[in-house]
Amino acid sequence: MDRLRALFNEGRLVKEFRAAAGPLSELAAGERAAVDLVRAGQLLSRLDTEEVLRAAEVDGTPLDTMTVAITGHCTLGTLVAPLTAEFARHGVVLNARTGDFDAYLRDLRDPGSDLYAPDVDLALCVLDAQAVFDELPQVWTAQDAARVATAKLAQLDQLAGAYTGSANATLVLNTVPLLRTHTHQLIDHRSRTALAIAWREFNIGLLRLSEKYARVVTLDMEPLVAAGGPVNEPRMASYAKANLGDELLARYAREVGHLARTLRGRAKKVLVVDADNTLWDGILGDDGADGISAATTFRGEAFGNFQRVVKQIGAQGVLLAVSSKNDQEPVLAVLRDHPDMVLRESDFSRVNANWSPKDANLKDIAEKLNFGVDSFVFADDSPVEYGLVSSSLPQVAVVRLDDEPALHIERLLADGWFDILELTAEDRDRAVQYHTEAARAELLESASSLDDYLLQLGVTVTVNRVREHEIPRVAQLSLRTNQFNLTTVRLQPDDVKSAAEDPDQLVLSIRSADSFGDNGVVGAVFAHRADDGLHIDNMLLSCRVFARGIEQATLAAVLEHARDNGLPAVHGSYRPTAKNKKVRDFYPSLGFRPTGDDETNLTFLHDLAELPAVPGHLHLTADLETRS
Repeated sequence: MDRLRALFNEGRLVKEFRAAAGPLSELAAGERAAVDLVRAGQLLSRLDTEEVLRAAEVDGTPLDTMTVAITGHCTLGTLVAPLTAEFARHGVVLNARTGDFDAYLRDLRDPGSDLYAPDVDLALCVLDAQAVFDELPQVWTAQDAARVATAKLAQLDQLAGAYTGSANATLVLNTVPLLRTHTHQLIDHRSRTALAIAWREFNIGLLRLSEKYARVVTLDMEPLVAAGGPVNEPRMASYAKANLGDELLARYAREVGHLARTLRGRAKKVLVVDADNTLWDGILGDDGADGISAATTFRGEAFGNFQRVVKQIGAQGVLLAVSSKNDQEPVLAVLRDHPDMVLRESDFSRVNANWSPKDANLKDIAEKLNFGVDSFVFADDSPVEYGLVSSSLPQVAVVRLDDEPALHIERLLADGWFDILELTAEDRDRAVQYHTEAARAELLESASSLDDYLLQLGVTVTVNRVREHEIPRVAQLSLRTNQFNLTTVRLQPDDVKSAAEDPDQLVLSIRSADSFGDNGVVGAVFAHRADDGLHIDNMLLSCRVFARGIEQATLAAVLEHARDNGLPAVHGSYRPTAKNKKVRDFYPSLGFRPTGDDETNLTFLHDLAELPAVPGHLHLTADLETRS
């Protein structure tokens, strides 16, 4: 907190807003995280948001900003501070708009409310148990509570449907904690049981609204309540109608911060773990393979449990890697043969065991996997190592472990670094895909030339109108792809579906395969028709399949489609970012000419007089006419 306060007092926080992320992350990892982050948020809330954004623009590194509208049944004034801190921790400037007390029904109904404003990104409708209990008769039964809860769920269902049908933002609801002061107003156990059943059905119904509506997310409060601390402070609940306490709202704010990061396409993709006292108990170089454990002892079992969670994360598309201060062969031998190990060599995309600094190793792993280090989470038990990485690579999310392995899991999962909206088939296959890259690398080394390599690779490309089952993957690509993302427009599944159903728009999926296997959906094209031709709104391609001619073949198919449909030209645009510089010349390389000089949004035109050829080493199948 002292570092953050010093930045503020010195007047540096406006110009160095990103510098707040480090101190905030340290506070978030502390024992008093909830209290400290609230105080930090109160400090950050005193900054002029517009001034912060202007300073970043002048510096040439624009900040991300999100507008959040807040409504609910109870007093929620204390939510803004932790939200501000959590967003700042992820490099996002929060613009919060708080509604009136108990105005959630009016706000959801009224298209003129802040919730419906076109610039709102998240609409938080914070629910608490009094939203139901305030509508019960003075003397009530469990059946009364069930009836009102059912009616309240139906009301929220109808309002959520109306909201998502006309608003742009993602609506965030939550399950509702049931307090002992509610259940024990009923003195017989059968009635308490009936109330508990009705309440669980109410919460299940709220969760199912996330399945029913694409733009609704229901945050489950049960794990947050289970993490400890009271749901509220009874005096504040009674006198100030603060039915959800500051500590619980701070945990809620943390989850909203994770969701905001997810919606901005900033989920992490790679987990790099240390080995000694992180994956196993002991120091391999000192204790030898027989002296380390991840089972059979009390401490060893804690490490084994941690390995199981790491393996679980890796099975969902997160790439795993090791960075260890050890010799390579002994580490590989442990991963291959040690009987305690849950994780094996095949679970890792890279194993870097050497004596180089760990920040250098993370850069090496990033280069080998073709990711930026800002896609990395690094977990280590050594303050020296994670301190080095924090200072030299601030883009890396650091998980600060220590000598208590029983807490490793909690600390790894605390910040939802890998959270995404929906898991796809490509996610589950990602680790396998990256393992096949080693075989491709061997082929490249043995080939006499790049052309020979591409011929032997046997690339096939399929470009079609996006199909229903491909929509989640295409949306995910728009959120997570940074290097080949021409305009960096981020889309949710509902956005992709709406565009695909629009007769004036063209949404294409790009699939690829080669002699080593099927890569699945690796890219997408978004375009719309106008009087002056076809406008390409965006094109995306996974970094896994760069430099294979896929992008050239796809654009050749789009240009041919435009010409065959009698369109006069194809227009494209490119918005430069720090990560997509390598595709700046993509359009000119395929015969497009520049049509504007706005460096923030470069525009190009192809007159369709001479179309680029499909690269000869690959086979293209394209059907841009048939709708799924």
